[in-house]
Amino acid sequence: MIQRIDLRGRELSRTELLGVLPRPEVGVDEAVSAAAPILADVKARGAAALRDLAERFDGVRPEHLRVPREEIRRALDELDPAVREGLSEAIRRVRAVHADQVPTEHATTLAPGAVVRQRWIPVQRVGLYVPGGRAVYPSSVVMNVVVAQEAGVPGLAVASPPQKDFGGLPHPTILAACALLGVDEVYAVGGAQAVGMFAYGAAGSAPQDGDVLCEPVDVVTGPGNLYVTAAKRLVQGLVGIDAEAGTTEIAVLADGTADAGHVALDLISQAEHDPMAASVLVTPSVELAGAVEARLGDLAGATKHSERVLQALGGSQSAVVLVDDVEHGLAVVDAYGAEHLEIQTQDAPALADRVRSAGAIFVGPWAPVPLGDYMAGSNHVLPTGGSAHFSSGLGVHAFLKSVQVVEYTRDALAEVADRIVAVADDEDLPAHGEAVRARFA
Repeated sequence: MIQRIDLRGRELSRTELLGVLPRPEVGVDEAVSAAAPILADVKARGAAALRDLAERFDGVRPEHLRVPREEIRRALDELDPAVREGLSEAIRRVRAVHADQVPTEHATTLAPGAVVRQRWIPVQRVGLYVPGGRAVYPSSVVMNVVVAQEAGVPGLAVASPPQKDFGGLPHPTILAACALLGVDEVYAVGGAQAVGMFAYGAAGSAPQDGDVLCEPVDVVTGPGNLYVTAAKRLVQGLVGIDAEAGTTEIAVLADGTADAGHVALDLISQAEHDPMAASVLVTPSVELAGAVEARLGDLAGATKHSERVLQALGGSQSAVVLVDDVEHGLAVVDAYGAEHLEIQTQDAPALADRVRSAGAIFVGPWAPVPLGDYMAGSNHVLPTGGSAHFSSGLGVHAFLKSVQVVEYTRDALAEVADRIVAVADDEDLPAHGEAVRARFA
C-alpha cells in the first residue's frame, strides 16, 4: 500500500535527499491563472461578484454575504454542549500559549542621549479564512482568531464558504466558534474570492450589504485549498499573508521502541485530510517498518474516510523510509522539513532539541499530531512543502510590526556627526552629510 524507500548505506547530501524523499506536487503555478480573473472580478464588482461566484463554486447564492449577528448567536445556542466545552478548552489553552509569545518592548542606550527603542505595533485589521470543504474546521477559527486577539489587533473579520445545506450561511459550528470568541464580522464567502474581498474590500450590491460590504484588511491568514493559496500569492504585497499553505504532511521519526499501532494511526490521521496528504515514516528498524505497514493494511480500510486515506498512503507523496540509525534519520527529517514531526524514539526530548526544520515537533508517544490540531495550545497553522526551512507556524508575530524609534540629543548626534559625513561622502551621497552638518553650522 505504502512505498518503501531504502536509504541505508547511502551518504546523500541535503540536495540529494530532497531529490529522493516524497513530496506532494502542489501545482500553485497552474492555480494562479484560474485565481487571477476571480480576484479581478471581486475587485471590479464587489458583492455582486461574490454572489455570482458563490453560486458558481458553492452551489448556493447567499442572501446575506455578511452573516447576521442573530445567526451567529443562534449557532452558539444550538451548539452541542460537548463540542462547546471542547472549543472553550482549546481557546483557553491556545490563548495561554500565544499570550506568552507577545514580545516585550525595549530601549537600547548607545551613549548619553542616544536611544533606540523597539516597539511592536499590531496591524489594524485582519482577514481570517476558514475552509469548508471536506471537513468543518472550527479549530481553525480558534487558531487564527485567538492569535490575532492576543497580538492586539482591533479589527477581525472571518470568511468561510456558504453552505447549501445551511441556507447559504457558513457551517453553524464555524459560526458558533466565532460567537465564543466574540467575533461578529463573519462572511459567507469562500475560496479565492474571499481572499480578494479581504485584499480589495467590497462594495455592497443589495440593501442588506450596505454601501460597503467589507473594508480591506492589512493581513490575510488561514489555510485553504489550492486556489486560496494561489490568491494569497497574487495579493501578497498589497496585504501581508501568513504563508502559501500546501497539503498537510506528517513525518514520524521512530525506532524499535515505538508502538507500531500508534505510528500507523498517526499516519492515517493526517492521510484523512486529503488524498494528496503526505504520511512519512523514517526508521532504522526493519521490524517496526514491517509492523507499521501491516497495521496500515488492517486499519486504513476500516476508517471512515478509507478511500481518501488509501489514496494518500498509496500516493507518491507517502513512504516508509529506512535509514541506518537514528542519527541518519535525524538528518533525513531535517532535510524533509515536515509540517508535523513526531519523534517516537528513546530519549526523544533530547533528539527533538536537535531538530532544525519542522513546523511543529511532537515529542514522545503521548504527543500525537491530533493533540496539536486541537488541545495542545500550540498553533496548527504550520509551514508545509519544506517551507519549515525558512518559515514558522502562525503566531502573534504574523500580526505585529516591529518599529524602531530613534531619539538622539544634540550632543549625541554631534558625537557621530563626522563619522556619518565620512560614510555618506564615501557612498557619494553628500546631501546626507549636509543634513547633519547643517545642524551644527
